[in-house]
Amino acid sequence: MATTYTAAVDNGKLVTDYQAKKKAEEADKNSGSSLGYDQFLTLLCAEMQYQDPLDPMDNGEYLSQLAQFSALEQMTEVADKMENVHSLVENLDTSVLVGQLTNMIGKTVQWATTDSDGNVTVHEGTAKSVSISDGAPSLMVETEIKDASGNTTKAITKVDISTITRVGDGDISE
Repeated sequence: MATTYTAAVDNGKLVTDYQAKKKAEEADKNSGSSLGYDQFLTLLCAEMQYQDPLDPMDNGEYLSQLAQFSALEQMTEVADKMENVHSLVENLDTSVLVGQLTNMIGKTVQWATTDSDGNVTVHEGTAKSVSISDGAPSLMVETEIKDASGNTTKAITKVDISTITRVGDGDISE
């Protein structure tokens, strides 16, 4: 019957108070640090040093642990690199979209809005600039607003690009 001895190691030294070591590991986990390759090798060496000499652990188990840790470390690196690629692609998409939106500047733009009753209103104005808020691009459009007495004033309206229905000159009723 094999007896397994587990030792907690801190900076290469055996820690006799296992609960204190667990609390420190929990604090490390909460702070975002994780077991690195050096710490893993230190634990593996301590495990070898403090194993039962009459019933030593199989070499295959050590190699298996080392291979599993190496595979996990590589998968973590791949995941981190994929996150970086994802960020680059998002930035590229936004840059391309902003480039396309800048081509609309000076052109007539039509967009639709829906009120709380479900009524759709089509608006028209001239695109003046591109705005990016919280990573989402939109157009700043100059519109003419008539008040109740018939006076016309110009206003700049922020238009979400998903509501744009037409770009270019044309009759609003078409």
